[in-house]
Amino acid sequence: MRRWNGWGDEAITYPISSSVISFLAQLVGKGSRPKDISQNEMLAHIPKSRLPKHPLVSTDPLTRLRHARGQSFPNWIELRSGLLSTFPDGVASPMSKEDVVDLIQYARHSDIHLIPYGGGTSVGGHIDPIKSKTPVLTIDMSRMNRLIELDSQSRLATFEAGVCGPDLEAQLRAQGFTLGHFPQSFEYSTLGGWISTRSSGQQSLRYGRIEKLFAGGIMETPLGELKLPTFPASAAGPDLREMVLGSEGRLGVITEACVRISPIPEREDFHAIFFPDFQHGIEAIRQILSAGLSLCMLRLSTANETTTTLALAGHENLISALERLLAIRGLGEGKCMLLLGFNGKSSMVHITRGETLNISSKLGGVHIGKTFGEQWHKNRFHTPYLRNTLWEMGYGVETLETAIDWGKIPQMVDQIEAAIHNSMAESGEKVHIFTHLSHVYPYGSSVYTTFIFRLAAEPDETLARWRAMKSAACQAIITLGGTISHHHGIGKDLMPYLEAEKGKLGMGVISAVCRQLDPKGIMNPGKLIA
Repeated sequence: MRRWNGWGDEAITYPISSSVISFLAQLVGKGSRPKDISQNEMLAHIPKSRLPKHPLVSTDPLTRLRHARGQSFPNWIELRSGLLSTFPDGVASPMSKEDVVDLIQYARHSDIHLIPYGGGTSVGGHIDPIKSKTPVLTIDMSRMNRLIELDSQSRLATFEAGVCGPDLEAQLRAQGFTLGHFPQSFEYSTLGGWISTRSSGQQSLRYGRIEKLFAGGIMETPLGELKLPTFPASAAGPDLREMVLGSEGRLGVITEACVRISPIPEREDFHAIFFPDFQHGIEAIRQILSAGLSLCMLRLSTANETTTTLALAGHENLISALERLLAIRGLGEGKCMLLLGFNGKSSMVHITRGETLNISSKLGGVHIGKTFGEQWHKNRFHTPYLRNTLWEMGYGVETLETAIDWGKIPQMVDQIEAAIHNSMAESGEKVHIFTHLSHVYPYGSSVYTTFIFRLAAEPDETLARWRAMKSAACQAIITLGGTISHHHGIGKDLMPYLEAEKGKLGMGVISAVCRQLDPKGIMNPGKLIA
């Protein structure tokens, strides 16, 4: 059973050792476990549904609660403290595209707002109902999860859009293929959600972001069906797929998606290399990319993240031995870890690994084999459970991400981290910040920052701390010219910063498209654009 107020399955926990607890206490102070509201107490707050009856719609209070929010930090505060003030009036679980069309027409004729819902993993407020006199219906797409067609010659697979990551991969792997799209939310997020938020998987260096993988499909809009045929390439005017990508439920409901698939690789290895400092790691990545080497992942941690990763890893004897080995090789406190992924034919993996290690060694890199890389790969979808553990210890965890050209990467890291630190100065609270480059390109990289801080005694104060840090970091991103979101979308949390990137005219174009396909404004209002 999934948690109603946290991440993932209730049966799964992320235990941490006493040494980790001491590590956090030294960094930000001792945390105090907050008083969380119970599920029954929250259910008592849910108002009566305002929806007219419909055979596909459930108004059950628990179902409405479980679809009321996603996984953003403000969502967690609302759910755990009892500050939740808006709920969907009902939840529908369509089983076909005809059901979706029926629900859209029901909403149009009854003046109802619709929120498309995939896996509920949004960290930007994408699925939060806004406060309104208009009833809200959430459309849960999880029952629409079938593989419709697989064309092995063209390497195309068409799925219903509600399929979640594990089910999608299982259906492809049964026939010798993979999509290769593995966001950290993979276990719960859906194909439709990936498309609507322009998602990026951890192995995007090999397989590409979702915009490369999304070949076409069907979106049901309030004005009818928008069909996107698949082509190897087309010069027939603007590509309407780009309009659907990142649309965040504002234009309609994605019901089918055709994606470009790849054969399952013959071999897949993950390794770790330590560099003397962050700049040496950056230069190694740039040279690897310039050499045209085919890897599936390059992920570089700053010194602070490297230290944090090693502290959280457990296995204290192994870590101590590693530290001694690296010290002998001249790597001290500034050392930075690069995780590398290789996949493909065994012969090509062998050649690529050799060339990559040769480049790295010339820049002071120390290759330590596959232990850390394979451990990361094994636990990569388990890491989000740490949020639950830390919350119960009195700590909040938040992330943000951007992307910018290589020349500005070090400055972007420094300015984001400084902005977060400075925003907490008035309160006298400490914050622990660490960053990595998770998706790299020949021309630049994403920058992914995590910060841990103490929860306040009152939820309003915790929210104020979060807002101060998030706002300061977003302003730093805008000032330096980075994108406000590399792969988490916009939702409502980042909406205030979007105009700085798109401009007034650009925002007007987005608004015009929304009005064209949804003239009554029933689709997911309050997200992406006002």
